[in-house]
Amino acid sequence: MEPTLGRVLVVVPTYNERENLLAITARVRAAVPRAHVLIADDNSPDGTGALADALAAKDDHVHVLHRPGKDGLGAAYIAGFRWGLREGYDVLVELDADGSHRPEELPGLLRALAGGADLVIGSRWVPGGRVVDWPGSREFLSRGANVYARMMLGVPVRDATAGFRAYRSSTLEKIGLDDVESQGYCFQVDLTLRTVRQGLRVVEVPITFVERAAGASKMSAGVVAEALWRVTRWGLSGLPRRLGRSR
Repeated sequence: MEPTLGRVLVVVPTYNERENLLAITARVRAAVPRAHVLIADDNSPDGTGALADALAAKDDHVHVLHRPGKDGLGAAYIAGFRWGLREGYDVLVELDADGSHRPEELPGLLRALAGGADLVIGSRWVPGGRVVDWPGSREFLSRGANVYARMMLGVPVRDATAGFRAYRSSTLEKIGLDDVESQGYCFQVDLTLRTVRQGLRVVEVPITFVERAAGASKMSAGVVAEALWRVTRWGLSGLPRRLGRSR
C-alpha cells in the first residue's frame, strides 16, 4: 500500500454471505495487510452477522456494522462510508462479498489513487479488463448499460456500473451523500456522475471479474429497471446544460 494514502477501509456489504465471508475477509487482509475491513451486514438470516462478529473479535483490523434489515446495496455502502468518515479513514473501498472482485487486484486500485486520482474504478470494459463465467446475455446487458450511461450522461467512463472502486475521503465529502437514494447498478452510476460533475479525476484500471461461486446473486429485474429509469431522468434533466456548453 502506498504510505501517502493514509488509512484504508474496505467496505463489504453482506446479506446472506456466510459461505463467502471467511474467504473474502482473509483475501483482503492478505492482499493489503494494513487495510481495515468493515462488514456492513443487513441482519442476514443465515448468520453472516454472527460470523462477522467472530472475525472482528479475533482481528482488530475487522469491524462490523449491524444494520436493521435489507435496505439495498447503495444504503449499505453509504452507511459504511459514513462510518469510515467518522472514524477518520482516508480511503474508502467498495468490494463485493461474493469474491467477484478479486482482493488481489486492490493494490492496483490504491496505486492509481496514490497517483492522483480522486476515484479509481476497477473496470471490466477497458483494455485488459475481462469477465469470467458470464453468459453472453449478462455481458450484453452490462456493456449496453454502460454505453447508455455514457450517451445519456456524457460521463467519460467505460464501466460506470462497476462496484469495485476506491474513493478518497475528500471525494465522498465533496460529492455529498445526503440525497443519494439510488441502489444497485444505479448507485455506482450516481456516484460516478457526482464525481465527474465536481470536476474530480476518475481513473479506470482493468480488473478480472469472476462470477460468484457460492450463494445467490442479488441482481433482479427491479435493480435493472431502477438504473434505466434514473439514468434516463438524469440524462434528460442535464441535457440543456450539456448542449449549452457545446455551442
